[in-house]
Amino acid sequence: MSKNIQIVATKILSANQKQELLNANFDVIDVNFIKTESKNFELVNVNDHLIFTSQNAIRSFFRHPKFEELKGKKVFCVGLKTKITLSEAGFNVVVYTGFASDLAEIITLIYPNESYTFFNGNLRKETLPNALKEAGVKFNEIEVYETTLTPQKIKTAVDAILFFSPSGVESYLKENQIKKETCFCIGKTTANALEKITKNIVIAGRPSIEDVIEDVIEEYK
Repeated sequence: MSKNIQIVATKILSANQKQELLNANFDVIDVNFIKTESKNFELVNVNDHLIFTSQNAIRSFFRHPKFEELKGKKVFCVGLKTKITLSEAGFNVVVYTGFASDLAEIITLIYPNESYTFFNGNLRKETLPNALKEAGVKFNEIEVYETTLTPQKIKTAVDAILFFSPSGVESYLKENQIKKETCFCIGKTTANALEKITKNIVIAGRPSIEDVIEDVIEEYK
């Protein structure tokens, strides 16, 4: 592979993640296109089960002085890293899936008579809440973090773009166009944000940054 495949990652990668791409002879620009911040929230009216679909929600949740009082409740979550973080903190994760749509299906088909509290951010997608509403499942939501878009212009010509959230897509498109670039997405929801923009989409088999990077390396071998 020639040296000049240029990649933009729409978030700052860890040193190891970036090195893996550099070792495979990619040129990499990594920039945070969104910013997330924890917000103050009350742990009131929490239902029997807890739902988490992002690492950001867990980080904010863990900042609450009383979060450990909820360890007796069962947890339903999206993402392996999310599950590991919660399990290591002593929470009982009964169900975890790769995608919110799959979690919605399991809850509505197998556990529809339980009650849930969904911890999320201000830009959360409607996938899960809509499915629960339609199935008549009892749930409420507590907003624990805020995402703001931090768009910027990429002045270099790029071959591939790595996206990790729908808000990352939205932010990128505020200052940049997508033409022939291949878009590597962490999951279906992120890919859906691109469906009217491009057909050049690769969705990771598992929703992790490492899997997105593996796909990039595989694509350009």
